[in-house]
Amino acid sequence: MCNDFTDDANLNFEQDSYDKDLPKGKQASHNSEVRKRIDDLLAQKRLKALLDDIDNWDI
Repeated sequence: MCNDFTDDANLNFEQDSYDKDLPKGKQASHNSEVRKRIDDLLAQKRLKALLDDIDNWDI
């Protein structure tokens, strides 16, 4: 039973310290731009795969 209280205390501590580990300023904006570019490339790849698959459709 005592372990349940200890686990809850550790969980609250981890959540509180999470924000201080996040990048700020230039690094945060750079990370955001990189993630957006990756998302764009993945969307482009999915669309290309769908368009390449059109040949297999019976029209």
